[in-house]
Amino acid sequence: MKKILFATFLTLIVLSSCSSDNGNQNLIPLTQSEIDDLNFLREEEKLARDVYLFSYNKYQSEIFNSISQSEQKHMDSVLKLMDKYGIPDSAATEIGVFNNSNLQSLYTALTTQADISVIEALKVGATIEDLDINDIDDFIINTTKSDLLKVYDNLTCGSKNHIRSYTSQLTINGLTYIPQFISIEYYNIILSSSISSCGN
Repeated sequence: MKKILFATFLTLIVLSSCSSDNGNQNLIPLTQSEIDDLNFLREEEKLARDVYLFSYNKYQSEIFNSISQSEQKHMDSVLKLMDKYGIPDSAATEIGVFNNSNLQSLYTALTTQADISVIEALKVGATIEDLDINDIDDFIINTTKSDLLKVYDNLTCGSKNHIRSYTSQLTINGLTYIPQFISIEYYNIILSSSISSCGN
């Protein structure tokens, strides 16, 4: 009887140790392309947040405050993926500071434009979302991992909502945004579609 109880006890220990596994040990490692994409995306979402914070601080227009908070959630989503796969955070903690030199230059250019007027700041917002959608579409091609694809899909959905918001404000002011990165056909499809909850 004691032998049976001991064997049962050992079996429970083994099963318990298996069930307590957080799953990360069995993850298929990311390719270098996937790592590069996440590193870039983490900072690109920070770029959006930081530029919108700049515009909100200057013009106190709620659209910039609201979307900057959404961009913070996007940053957090990417960081969760990076933590899951053991990738060091690529984003600086200071607003307006970027480790990627291209994004650093882009931040300077976009905030310089946004500083001109609230209308220019709205154009900058549309431009950033236009770029984000285009870049994430490229990142989707580089992976088959369901967790990455889910985050990419949610971020694209958010960017589509944001570009609708910015271009709507531009339309109210008699201006039309012309996409610089995605096709005009894709852009028109986005505008004709409804706002989405993006998985929430």
